[in-house]
Amino acid sequence: MKGMKKFLAVSLAGAMTLSMAACGSDSSTTDSSTSTESSDASASSSDDSTLVIAQDDFSEKFSSFFCTTVYDERVANMVGATLITTDRAGEVIYNGIEGETKEYNGTEYTYTSLSDLTVTENEDGTVEYDFKLRDDVTFSDGEPLTADDVIFTMYVYSDPSYDGSSSLYSLPITGMDAYRNGSTTLLNLLLENGEDNTDFTYYTQEEQEQFFGTDLPAAGEAFAQSIADYCTTNGYTTGVESIDASDIANGMANWGYGTINDDGSLTGPYTGTTWTMEGDDVPTAADFWAEMLANVGEGLGYEDILTMADTEKASDSLADFLDDSYKNSIETGSSVDYIEGIEKVNDYEVKVTLDSVDAAAIYQFGFNVCPLHYYGSDDEYDYDNHKFGFTKGDLSTIREKTTTPLGAGPYVFQKYENKTVYFTANESYFKGAPVTKNVQFKVTSNADKITGVVQGTVDIADPSGSKEALTQIAEQNSNGETTGDTLTTTLYDTLGYGYIGMNSQNVKVGDDPSSEESKDLRKAIATVIAVYRDVVIDSYYGDAASVINYPISNTSWAAPQASDPDYEVAFSKDVDGNEIYTDSMTEDEKYAAALEAALGYFEAAGYTVSDGKLTAAPDGASLSYEVMIPGGGSGDHPSFGIITAASEALATIGFDLEINDLSDSTILWSSTESGTAELWCAAWGATLDPDMFQVYHSNGGSAYMYRIYSDELDAMIEDARTSTDQTYRKAVYKECLDFIVDYAVEIPVYQRQDVTIFSSTRIDTDSLPGDMTTFYSFYAEIEKIAMK
Repeated sequence: MKGMKKFLAVSLAGAMTLSMAACGSDSSTTDSSTSTESSDASASSSDDSTLVIAQDDFSEKFSSFFCTTVYDERVANMVGATLITTDRAGEVIYNGIEGETKEYNGTEYTYTSLSDLTVTENEDGTVEYDFKLRDDVTFSDGEPLTADDVIFTMYVYSDPSYDGSSSLYSLPITGMDAYRNGSTTLLNLLLENGEDNTDFTYYTQEEQEQFFGTDLPAAGEAFAQSIADYCTTNGYTTGVESIDASDIANGMANWGYGTINDDGSLTGPYTGTTWTMEGDDVPTAADFWAEMLANVGEGLGYEDILTMADTEKASDSLADFLDDSYKNSIETGSSVDYIEGIEKVNDYEVKVTLDSVDAAAIYQFGFNVCPLHYYGSDDEYDYDNHKFGFTKGDLSTIREKTTTPLGAGPYVFQKYENKTVYFTANESYFKGAPVTKNVQFKVTSNADKITGVVQGTVDIADPSGSKEALTQIAEQNSNGETTGDTLTTTLYDTLGYGYIGMNSQNVKVGDDPSSEESKDLRKAIATVIAVYRDVVIDSYYGDAASVINYPISNTSWAAPQASDPDYEVAFSKDVDGNEIYTDSMTEDEKYAAALEAALGYFEAAGYTVSDGKLTAAPDGASLSYEVMIPGGGSGDHPSFGIITAASEALATIGFDLEINDLSDSTILWSSTESGTAELWCAAWGATLDPDMFQVYHSNGGSAYMYRIYSDELDAMIEDARTSTDQTYRKAVYKECLDFIVDYAVEIPVYQRQDVTIFSSTRIDTDSLPGDMTTFYSFYAEIEKIAMK
């Protein structure tokens, strides 16, 4: 089933940003720092000129509560101010009111934010987070920001009907389960019970008939049309080149709901309907929706319809095309009307109590504090009587403001028009009125980002990093460098990394994927692949990426460093534990040494080796494995050169690494989810905290990728979660990383960099933040950026 679920893995490490909680992301947009060694940028001259920043497409979910894409988040963060913030290294600032000075790259920077935070671990195992707020902050409309606004924001995120991206409700906050239990949304009830339901305890027969007979089909057709429109707009015509791109068939074929036949006709795989694609005999949006419905019961349940949104090909889910009333929650059991662990201490202090230690919990509090009086209702707020600004289970008033955000951030949202978001300065911003009074976010294609800055249609852009892009940037400057008289460039590591993975259940010897023989098989393949990483990644990215040796982003504090005494190059030892390479070896000598080491691993795995070639595989193993790569059918992928070279090398010893260059990346995700994939190339997106549960723990949501299922690894991952001591956690995570590398299911490939270019001719580059990082981009000090 294609296009059904959101994955952490992405085909290419594309645009990704940090999310502390919900939409409080993009390098602490509203919480800035001041270098103690630089001049005060706010002293720069200001005028009515406009700063124009290139963005990708928006989905108009600009509210901090419901934004989902990176670009909508940026809008929310221009308008909002986060409860807590992080520094350039991604570490939490605990003393935000007076400011906290920390050194980075030899320079001291002072960071301020809305609050001071004290964390107390009690003897009974509970943990208290005490937030003391500044008392001088107002929202852009002049209303004061108080504890009531913080509590209101937390209750929206905790509501049983909340379906945004925040997972605050998943924290072990005292009383959270009691508050959320016994409720589900009307939409969930209808989908779970189905159209043949005869129990009308929680809704009427008329409501059921209206939903299945009218509202769901209308939403389904609109959803299907949105998929087709998205595929057309973004050039997804994979496999349907002979079909007019405006036809709904294009979307069906791209999403796996239509098969192109040799005669040019299209067949729906679930209904069996065939359209000749001649004249009027073409599928409609209703046909596309019927094909989706026909898959219910064939691996797709009614409840799964809610998640029918592919983050690469559609920005909206089916639920977004239904009336918001279907998202309201209905009490089906017992619950309480307040959350015990969220406590108002006074007008400017809030305390949150967790029942147990959760090392990553602190990052969930990095949300934008939203105004109760705007998103909710003052009349419905009475803390002492358990009223929190809206009716529990009904977020309709909050949803109504999704396209028109308001907050306490540096800028005020004005409008979205012609693919451009317009902002004006928030003169009451608590860090000082922004220097540049007008800002625009302008949708710009990647192909136009560099030329756009050069020609003046935009002032700041983030083109995809590649050797070609960096060369193009350097050519615009008279000094031939990436920073010069026309363009100023910053590079910093992306919050994620590229890798080549293996499913341990499919690449093994015998029946045990954890046996030494199975590991040796995977190490044989990995050793040959790994040796080609340096040359290929340098050729593809140049200075915009580097090779990594552990399955973790370099942005993480838990990432091993080359200076560490136990640091090792991935897959650089032979089956006996000896170093494969020497410093004096040429590249060709390294390739030959890797192949020789691979033969040793194959032999240890039980393969028959004769005269330097494999002649037979042991039981459960094979002489041939497939590696899938989403290169668009043209090899356009940073790892394509790696697996091509490895495949050619392995072929010389009788092993076939079959390359499947996919034109449709959804095939890769379907294969990894179903467990049929053997090897694949992709990239992981990362988060601020290096918690490994999601990917490597047996119960993690993405555990199906590698299928390690190890009690030993599970215990280490769980152990790291029970401590807030970063030194201890780093040591435990190093053990986890060593385990994963030894298990040989993931070959770390590259850490790419995000590229941001600024107009040297129109922007006062001295007003840009110093030492920008993944966690601290120019957005973090947007209020200080001045135009010339």
